[in-house]
Amino acid sequence: MSKDSQCFERTVALPDQAATRALGARIAAGLNIGDAVALEGGLGAGKTTLARAILEALGVREDVPSPTFTLVQYYETPKLPVRHYDLYRIENAAEVEELGLDEALDEGAALVEWPERAPAWLPEDRLHVALSLNNGARRARVSGPARWAAALTEASHAG
Repeated sequence: MSKDSQCFERTVALPDQAATRALGARIAAGLNIGDAVALEGGLGAGKTTLARAILEALGVREDVPSPTFTLVQYYETPKLPVRHYDLYRIENAAEVEELGLDEALDEGAALVEWPERAPAWLPEDRLHVALSLNNGARRARVSGPARWAAALTEASHAG
């Protein structure tokens, strides 16, 4: 990917589970080997819910737990392998190296909750999803490489 990795930004309203699933399906459809999706937001903002929606859209039928305690969960999907990371309990960025992100991106894609715990660890061309919940209204501010713009523009009209 090119250095101008943050070429677009969209805000998507997530008023219900259907809207979250729709956004997850759009992200899943665009995922390729080497892609990282950074899922940022406070506790309860919907990071794991969106990760589940992405994984379900990729064909995962098993339970998708939050990887808060395991730090990483591995899923073999029909499209590509995906590792789901939760960096909440990471105390320093050096610990991230042990989790195998490089290998994950060489083999498939990565969904990363709490990416702000190790920003240098993620590729510059990641898709960034900042989730927020204000007065009961959930939103996703999505930014990233230009190739995501068309799929996410469609998603912003789907909800």
